[in-house]
Amino acid sequence: MELIIMALAPVAIIIFYIYLKDKYEKEPKRLLVISFLLGAIVSIIITTLLYSVFHVYLPLQDHLSVWEQFKQAFFVVGFSEELSKYLIVLLFAQQRKEFNEPFDGIVYAVMVSMGFAATENIMYVLQSGPATALVRAFTAIPAHATFGILMGYYMGKAKFAPNKLYLNVLGLFLAILFHGAYDFFLFIDFIPGIWVGAFISLGIGIVLSRKAIKYHQNISEFKTE
Repeated sequence: MELIIMALAPVAIIIFYIYLKDKYEKEPKRLLVISFLLGAIVSIIITTLLYSVFHVYLPLQDHLSVWEQFKQAFFVVGFSEELSKYLIVLLFAQQRKEFNEPFDGIVYAVMVSMGFAATENIMYVLQSGPATALVRAFTAIPAHATFGILMGYYMGKAKFAPNKLYLNVLGLFLAILFHGAYDFFLFIDFIPGIWVGAFISLGIGIVLSRKAIKYHQNISEFKTE
């Protein structure tokens, strides 16, 4: 039980942070819980199915090949995980009447992402213990949050723009790009010191995420200040 609490604590903190940032017109808690559960269950199922397809048609040929790890990071892991989250936001959250301002894209995308991250983190922590929980609390969990914010920023804009397809796909692309970059530098650990690139990409993602949050806060039609 302690390990599960350790795995879920950083997820809960990020959810609470985003909930507080939704200053002007908060989303119904029911929809937030549903989005989280869809991320925790359905996105994991979709990702697992996509992994199975990729492992057949794009198997990892050489663990010490930079190109092979690039394919794994961007085309297998990044694409599969972010597409699974994207489909839930697109088909469930974005269709709701409660999704009534651009900031809602960030809220729902983060909820789905944190659902996914919660399930993933529980599996990793139960397998590897408290040290893994501590490391992932400051790395993988914030990373999933930034991927969700960047995706949600554009999906929030897409809901109210004529070029919906372009903005939705742009959100998906950015999430895959940052997810792939983060994983890629971790996957090529056979190159000494290259892991620093993962934290640089995460840092850039955090900076852009903060800007995305502030921008959508400032343009909220519910803002009365």
